[in-house]
Formats: sequence, structure tokens, C-alpha cells
Amino acid sequence: MTSAAPSAPAESAQPPVAFRSFVALGDSFTEGMSDLLPDGTYRGWADLLAARLAALEPEFRYANLAVRGKLIGQIAADQVGPAAAMEADLVTLVGGLNDVLRPGCDTARVCALLEESVAALAPSCGTLVLMRSPGRRGPVLERYRPRMEQLFDFIDGLADRYGAVVVDLFSSHALGDPRMWADDRLHLTAEGHRRVAEAVWQRLGLPAESAWDTPLPPAAPPSWAARRAADLRFARVHLLPWIGRRLTGRSSGDGRAPKRPGLAPLTGTG
Repeated sequence: MTSAAPSAPAESAQPPVAFRSFVALGDSFTEGMSDLLPDGTYRGWADLLAARLAALEPEFRYANLAVRGKLIGQIAADQVGPAAAMEADLVTLVGGLNDVLRPGCDTARVCALLEESVAALAPSCGTLVLMRSPGRRGPVLERYRPRMEQLFDFIDGLADRYGAVVVDLFSSHALGDPRMWADDRLHLTAEGHRRVAEAVWQRLGLPAESAWDTPLPPAAPPSWAARRAADLRFARVHLLPWIGRRLTGRSSGDGRAPKRPGLAPLTGTG
């Protein structure tokens, strides 16, 4: 993540009269990891955004088709068709990052599948939102930065061609702060998800409730011993199981159904 100040936000999209329905597509980022609720389920930015939209519209309905670990090909095959058939007022599509973080990624194929997905979704919904996903500052981000920037440049072009809205989280200095990321270093904390929900809310032209990109207060850096302990815990709890899944061709989302597979009134989310 660059340390430069984020560029000025783009002009807000003109919202429709009301968002009466919202469908979210994607992977773990949109499923809500790691915004963990007491019952062991995940909430996340999409659920938070849906709760705020529901407060404005009594007839509001929401579906979340996102499943952790999914690649763009799986999103295109399993989520795009059902989402297009729902003809929602608002659709968010965030995908492709799991692909570009894998060795030997065919970025051109990822972009082609994204375009197929956008071409199917754009005519069937009121507003289509795409994202430049956030990244945790550090050596892993720098290693994959060229692929990520290629993907995000393509997403900008898609938005121009299909009339979609882009939320730029990649430029955010606040969301790059490692303190916004969970222990697995792959998913945002509850505070990170709250800020993403606010960023999308504002990009839709709705009145701001907070300054989502305000940096966290300065903090003393952890000691060398604390950093090494965190690294060892990360390797044991998260990295080694992730490597095991890659070697055996498994995914964390295998056999997992979407948490909200159809448009339905929202209850108990927020």
C-alpha cells in the first residue's frame, strides 16, 4: 500500500429513488470474514450496508451469494446467473483477487471472466458497484502489487464501458494499516468492514456518517519479541493450513452455501 495520501474521491454516483433490493457477489471479503459475530457467523461490510439501506426502505430485500475462497471463474459460474435473475436495484461484484494472489495466475483470463460477469449483470440491475479491493501494507502486497494494479485498472475500464460505479479502497491509507486486518492477515477486522460499508454508502451518493478513510491514531510499534510471536502464531494457525489446502486442491469454501441465497427481508443484521 502506498504511503502517499489517497487521491480525491470521485464524484458520487446519482442514486435511484430508492434501493429496494441489494445482491452482493464475491468471496470471503463480501461474505464478511473476519467480522465475527457472537454466534460464530460473519457479518461484514455488505451486511452492514444492507442494514443501513433497509432503514431507508420498508420493502427492502437482500441477498448475499458470496462464499469464501471462490475464484472469479466460480463466481461467474455460480453467482452471476442467479444474481442477474434477481434484477436488484443494487448489485456489488468483488472478485478476482483470490486469483491474482495465486502463482501462475492467468490475469488475462481473470479479466475476461470479470467482463463476462459485468456484461451479464449490468443490464439487469439498477446500479452495479465494482471495487478496487484494499491491501494490507507489507511485503506480500508489494510482491503482488503489479498484478493487483493490472486488475484494478481493468476494473476501472469495465466501469466506464458498462456504466458501473467503482469504490476505490486500494488507495486508502487507513485500510492499508495492519491494525485494520485480522490475525490471518487476509481479512479485515470489524472496524475495517465498517469503513468499507461507509465508503460504499458515500459512493452511492448517500449522506456521510463518518470519514471512513481517517487514519488510526499513532501507536507505538510492537516489540521484536511480540512481532516474532505473532509471526509464529500466524504461520501455525493460518499459513500452514492455507498451504495444505493449496497442495491438495481444496478451498475453505468447498461445500459451503451462500449465507443469503435469495432476496429476502432483512432481520437481525446490523
